[in-house]
Amino acid sequence: MAAKAFMDTVKSCELYQGSSVTELISAMAAGWNAKLIVETFSHGGVIATSIGLAVASNHTCGRHVCIVPDLETKITYLAAMQKVGMSPEVIIGEPETIVKNLDVIDFLVVDSRKILITSFQKITSVLNVN
Repeated sequence: MAAKAFMDTVKSCELYQGSSVTELISAMAAGWNAKLIVETFSHGGVIATSIGLAVASNHTCGRHVCIVPDLETKITYLAAMQKVGMSPEVIIGEPETIVKNLDVIDFLVVDSRKILITSFQKITSVLNVN
């Protein structure tokens, strides 16, 4: 499953010319058979990672949730994902609030360039992880 997710991510990211890190993240999520994959995304973030996570969730028959800060970012994110034929679930709000209401999270990717360390600590303190 991990190898298939890796190869499908390479194909899906051709449009965005993503890095090999994207493929690795996708393969990890699929290889661990993640049923709930959660990511944070901010305006200007790297969409290739999101594509890889969506590919992984397809391979595991899992749920891919993206947390964004505002409506503008949601619209931008969904438009980019739709270009490659994907439409993950997108929730607007603060990550530390949203993750409290999610089931057990199997795989989490946090955009560390956009989230302060204090926010990251808040997110991880309320996580229900597998």
